[in-house]
Formats: sequence, C-alpha cells, structure tokens
Amino acid sequence: MHALPHLISDLALILIVAGAVTLLFKRLHQPLVLGYIVAGFLAGPHFSLVPTVRDLSSIETWSNIGVIFLMFTLGLEFSMKKIVKMGLRPILAACLVMGSMIGVGNAVGWSFGWSSTDCLFLGGMLAMSSTTIIYKAFDELGLRQRKFAGEVLSVLILEDILGILLMVILSATAASQQFQGAALVTSLLSLGFFLVLWFVVGIYLIPWMLKKTRPLMNGETLLIVAIGLCFLLVVLADKAGYSAAFGAFMMGSILAETVEAESIERVVAPVKDLFGAIFFVSVGMLVDPKVLIEYGPAIAAITIAILLGQSVLGSGAFLVAGHPLRVAMRCGFSLAQIGEFAFIIAALGVSLGVTSSFLYPVVVAVSIITTFLTPYMIKAAEPTYALLERGLPRSVRRLVREREDNLRSEENRDLEQSLTPLTAWMRYLRAVIVQTGVFLVLSIATIAIAFSSILPISRQLLTHWPGNILTGVLTLMLLGLFLRPIVMRKNHTAMAKFIARKRQGRLLLWLLGGVRFAIATAVVVYVLEFLSPFRWYYHILAAMVVVLLFIRLRRVKYYSIRMERKFIHNLRQREVAERRRNSDTAYVGRLAARDVHFARLVVPTCSRWGGRSLMELDFTQRDGILVAAILRQEQRINTPAGYNRIYPGDVLEVIADDQSLEAFTQRMQREVNVLPSADGADHTLRLRRFRIPSACNLVGLSVAESGIRDRFHCMLVGFEDEDGNIAIATARQVIERHATLWLVGEEQHLHSFAKYLV
Repeated sequence: MHALPHLISDLALILIVAGAVTLLFKRLHQPLVLGYIVAGFLAGPHFSLVPTVRDLSSIETWSNIGVIFLMFTLGLEFSMKKIVKMGLRPILAACLVMGSMIGVGNAVGWSFGWSSTDCLFLGGMLAMSSTTIIYKAFDELGLRQRKFAGEVLSVLILEDILGILLMVILSATAASQQFQGAALVTSLLSLGFFLVLWFVVGIYLIPWMLKKTRPLMNGETLLIVAIGLCFLLVVLADKAGYSAAFGAFMMGSILAETVEAESIERVVAPVKDLFGAIFFVSVGMLVDPKVLIEYGPAIAAITIAILLGQSVLGSGAFLVAGHPLRVAMRCGFSLAQIGEFAFIIAALGVSLGVTSSFLYPVVVAVSIITTFLTPYMIKAAEPTYALLERGLPRSVRRLVREREDNLRSEENRDLEQSLTPLTAWMRYLRAVIVQTGVFLVLSIATIAIAFSSILPISRQLLTHWPGNILTGVLTLMLLGLFLRPIVMRKNHTAMAKFIARKRQGRLLLWLLGGVRFAIATAVVVYVLEFLSPFRWYYHILAAMVVVLLFIRLRRVKYYSIRMERKFIHNLRQREVAERRRNSDTAYVGRLAARDVHFARLVVPTCSRWGGRSLMELDFTQRDGILVAAILRQEQRINTPAGYNRIYPGDVLEVIADDQSLEAFTQRMQREVNVLPSADGADHTLRLRRFRIPSACNLVGLSVAESGIRDRFHCMLVGFEDEDGNIAIATARQVIERHATLWLVGEEQHLHSFAKYLV
C-alpha cells in the first residue's frame, strides 16, 4: 500500500485548522482573512503544539494559484468604463494617497537603517489599503450605502489597478538593484503595449466566442472555460516577462465586459475562496514570533505611520482632489490599514530574492494590528472632524465652504457652455492620441506575428524573395484595417467641425492630419525595408501610395468600420444589458446638496412592510426618505405613487442624506417578522377533534364570529355529523350545541383551545 503523499495530509491539516479558526473569527465578528493568517501560524513551523505542515514547497505552489484567483476575481470586478466615469477626483486621490504612503514607507525603513530595496518594497506595501477588509468593515458597520463609502471604494479600485503597475516597477527596479529611468520607461511602454494588445484582442474575440458557445454553457462548462482562459493569459504574461498576477487580472478585466461576467464571478467564487484561503494560510506560516519580538519597535513604528499617514496625508489627498473636509476625513480614516496586496508585494520580493527575510512577517503583523483597528478608525473620523471644525478659525471655515461650493458649481456646469476652442482641441487631440495608440499597437502586433510566423513558412515553401512578396502582401492587407483609422478617424466628427470654424483650428487639423499620415507611412516603410531589396526612398514613395490606397478603397473602409463597431459592441454589451434590465436614473449625478445622494436598498424577506403601500408607510414624513423607483424582477416603477405597494425582495431606489439613510436602513432591518422556527420550539401542525359543550360561549356563533383563528391561532377544518362524515366549514356556518369540530394547529394552541372548552 502506497504512503499518503505529504501534500494531501498537509491540505487536510491546513483546511481543518483554517475551518476551526475561521468559525471562531466568524463568531467574534472579525475578518476571515485574519482567521486564515492565525490558522497558518498554528499549522506553520513556528508553532509546535499542533502538527506542522511538511511539504512547504507544494503549499507555496497552491498559494501562488490563490494569488492568481484573487487577481482574476479582482479583474472581474473592474471595468475600464467605470474608471472613465469616475472622473479625475478618485484618480487624483488614489495617486496622491499612494505617492504619499510610498514616501512614508521609505522614510520609516530609512530611519531603521534598512536597505534601499527593503525601503522601496515597504513603501509599496504601505501604498495600498485592503479592499476586502474595508468592504467588510463598511458592511458590518452599516455604512456601505453612505456617500463617502462609494468614494473610498472607487479609490480602492484604482489602487488595485495602480498596484499592478507598481508591481511591474518594483520588479524592474529590483532586477537592476537601482532606479534606472530609461529602463523604467521601457518597461512601462512594454507594459502599456501588452495591456492594450491583450485587452483589445480579448474584447474583440472572447465575447464572440462566449456568444457562439452560449447554448452549450452551464455552470460547470463556464467554470472550466473561464479558468482555462485565465491560465492561458497567465502563461502568456509569464512568457512576456510579466507576473502571473498581471495576466490573471487582465483576463478578469476582459471577461468583466461580457454579459457572462456575473455568472463567471459566481461559479469561480468557491474556487477562489479555497485557493485564497490557502494563500492567506501560507502567509500566516511565515509569522515567526522571534522575528516579531526582535522587530517589535519597527512593527509599532510602521503601524503608527499607517494610522497617522492615512489619517493626515490620506485625508489631505481627498481634500486636494476636491472633496469636502468631512468626506475627506472619513475617506482617509477608512484607508488606515494594509491587507492582501501588501502580502502579494511581500511575496514578490521574496520570490525575487531582493528583500530581507524579516520584512514579510513584520508586514503580516502590521496588517493584523491595523485590520483590528479598522472599525475604530472609521468610527473615529466623525468626532475628529467635529473637534477639528470647532478648532478652526471662522475665516478658515468660511474659505473651506466657499471652496466646496465652487467645486459643486463646476461639476454642474453644462458641457456645451464650457466648450471653448482650447478645450475642444484638447479633447479632440486626446481622442486622436488614444485611437492612434491603439491601432498602432495592433499594427505592431500584426507585423511581429507576420515576420515571426508567416515569413519563415513562406520562405520555406516559395524560396526567399517570393516568400517575402507573399508575406508583404498579406501583412499590408491586414495593416490596411488599422492604418486607415489612424489617418481618417475623427476627421468628420462634431468636435472636428467645431474646431474647423476658425482658421487656426483648420491649420491645426491639417498639421495633425499630416502627422497621422506620416505615422501610417512609417509603418508601411518598416515592412518594405524588411522585405524589399530596393532603396529607402523608393520605399517611402511606395508607402505613401499604399496609405493613399487604404484611404480610398471602399472595401478597406467597410471592414475597418465594421471591425471597430464590433469591438465597441462587445465592449458595451454588458452595459447595454444592465441598462435594459435595471436602468439607472438620470438624476443620480445631479444631486448637488452636500450629503444628499442616491442609494439602493433591498426589502428583507420577512419585512413587515410587505404588501403595504407607500402612503401607509409614509417614508417621506417619518424617515426623510424619497422613494424614486421600485425594482421588482424585470419590472421597474419610476416615481411610484402613494398607492404602489412594496414586497419582500423589491429593490428601492431612494434619495436621502447620510443620517436619514442610516436610520432608515436600521429600521428596515429591525421591522421584520421573526420566523417561528427560530425559537427552537415544535411548530408542527396537528389535527384534533373537539366536542362543543352545551354551556360553551361559541354556541350560536358563526365560524367567522367565533374568532377561533385570531384568538387561538387554529383553523376550523370542518364539522363531523352523526355518521362520522366531515363537511368543510364555511364562514357563515353556525356552531351548535354538542357539535363535533375538527381543528388544525400547533400543539400548544390546540391545548389552549381544549382548556377554553372546559
């Protein structure tokens, strides 16, 4: 009989310990992430009271898979369109928060005399707060619907995205052991190239593939296909020199734009939970009490740096980004912790062999402490704001309020009114640069594939020069679809016509058009230089002719526009589906009052409000809540009237300020009917036969008048005649002396009725 592999016994130990500890943490209302870390410490080599994991290398492999699934699901929650819709505020706030905390981390590491690489990685670990922990804390404190919570979550999404970029920068810097500007720029350009290429190609192909295979998809096949696509891009990212986490995130962000995104997220969640748990358990295994004791001052200093840094610098970042002081402080205080991304960056440093061994357990200890303090920091923001506001001079408070009013006025300013020739030119130029960059990436990728794959085969089949000709023709045919938009797209838009009203604008458009034509020509020249034996000036002339042909040929124009429309359709299909199913109200972005905002609440299953009309409930007078819409499955009732009723499971779109919304949410959760089975008693229905005595008060009353249902919580089923036949009772039937009744009800209620008859 073969011995059981260590991997299986180790997994059994890990999952049993993790299950027991997380149940305890669930009972204590603590984040499960901390439970996994504690479980890892108990099962790790530094705790001897329980069995220890033997095969650490296999567990490390499983934890790497956990990182892949964590980043994949993070990508599923990310949307490129959401980032665009956020505007500049969260982007500016995220950049300022991350930049300031990187500086704080470097300063703390430098003060302890650590190496420059340790300081740099410590700054990266402190730069990003934990999305998982903050989301859980908001949920448990009932703050998820508050206005500031939405701002915090927007910044957290951006931090996760910028964290991917930070990992690339840290990897490049660590590899060269110094900060090299040229190498960093090259790395960023390479990263941007692959990011655009994978995203554009993925959005074009994957939704089409999922649509064609939709009739064959169920939960099982969708899970396998999604994980397969995830690991495919993980392998491609690794081949391109990037981390597996980056590839997993990219595939998640591609699938996030499909209509199957929610289904994929649902079926992948259990797998992610399993491997994610193993990852956090492996983090706990690295906790060494000796290291924690030795580096206790450093742990305390880093913890204080995070709490003060996010409270002061984080709040300042939100303030600079244009938020009111109160909202800025609540946002900054909410970010005062580190979590899963710090572990991922720490693991990156360990895998690269560039960070000291003590840094990982130190960061884990700091994460545990700051996670425990997270709810208290969130609660402390409000009294701290009140204290600060009382301490500010009256003139400063007036300036703060004037600034906030000016910011709101800028938000509500109409686009057409603010459109000037300069702003129109900047927007047009930005659109052209983005479009040219995307199509240039596709052109470079096409050339690379053609020269590395098609050219060797054609030369082998047709000899050298005929193979070059065939490859050149095929490559240029494909390039036409990408080069024509570089030259011609955006030339006839409303923005271009607005710019062309003035002579200077027309000159700028002609100049920009010449630059775009030169870029397209340069791409064709590169192909000809590689494949043709003629001199370079012939290649330039030929390239110009080829680009002009691309512009004039209707077939190229047709396929180019068709390809672009297909991409836009795929990119917007989830948004269109959501709009049809659950269209957002148009007024959400127009709420200009300081704390009044829009929220969605689900009516609880056993709510006492079920079946009652809005007029009866009178939310406006009682709670200060305006119900703007009621969503019931596929039905949507906008601006409901007083006679409209709400039912359990309905989604209420409401408008209120933070205080009213919080009180309303708490009242909604309180006013529910507790299910009888929750008290542990026997509520089984039983059938009993009763004989009415002559002196009973029920004699002469009808079934409706008897009140048996209301008084005794029993149902009168029927009357038994002298022959033993039972007739179903009616509401008007009179109860006579010595009548035999059959009642159904719970045992205690039937017993009460029997005592009443006696």
